[in-house]
Amino acid sequence: MTDEYDVPVKGAWGQAVAAVALVGALGVGLWAFGGTASSDSDHPSPATCSGGESRTTQTTSQKAAGHVSGAQLCSALNRRDLAGLLGTPGEIAKTAGGSAGSERYAGGKEIDTPSARIEFTTYTVSLSATYDHRPVTRFAALMRDDLPDRKVLGHPAILYADRTIGVSFRLDGSETKSGPGVPARTLIVAHDARDSGGSFELSLWRADGGVPDDATLLGVAQKVLPAIPGWTAGGR
Repeated sequence: MTDEYDVPVKGAWGQAVAAVALVGALGVGLWAFGGTASSDSDHPSPATCSGGESRTTQTTSQKAAGHVSGAQLCSALNRRDLAGLLGTPGEIAKTAGGSAGSERYAGGKEIDTPSARIEFTTYTVSLSATYDHRPVTRFAALMRDDLPDRKVLGHPAILYADRTIGVSFRLDGSETKSGPGVPARTLIVAHDARDSGGSFELSLWRADGGVPDDATLLGVAQKVLPAIPGWTAGGR
């Protein structure tokens, strides 16, 4: 038996300038085994968030630094009205989960990259946070955003085209393949209005391979981002 998943190229804008390893993104596929909806097809229940808490050794330092966990990102993303925001009212979340990941840069520096993902029949939405101290506006031209001074909720932002990674594997672990997935649209938003470093990344892709609508992505961002613990309001 072979299972296939589309997973986001997590932190793709950072990879473009810092050569971040891809292996962190592949781990996102494991979310499919947690937070699933009820098996009762007649009365399915929306998936609830699972996973995403930091390891015990990280909890104190993360709280001191004000970093959110994958579980907190999942709670912000897994809204009751999320399907409606996506333009597919009536759909329920099939899977919902968080990850307490991290990425190691050249020189050995490790940064927190917590993330969450919600999957519906039509859309999948992922939300991640990066604590790398890099300002978003520094990379606007590199990511080819057609609006270089873009702001979302008063925070500097970048909107760009992306693509997931298609991953297939046998449940017995004997064969794993990866390749280009489906088109995605990704929004990078600075942690604060001053763009003092770090960002949130919201990605959206469709199961049918269609290109997601930017207005839909921005509409989700307007509701989800303020629900993230520690979010600071910015001027419009």
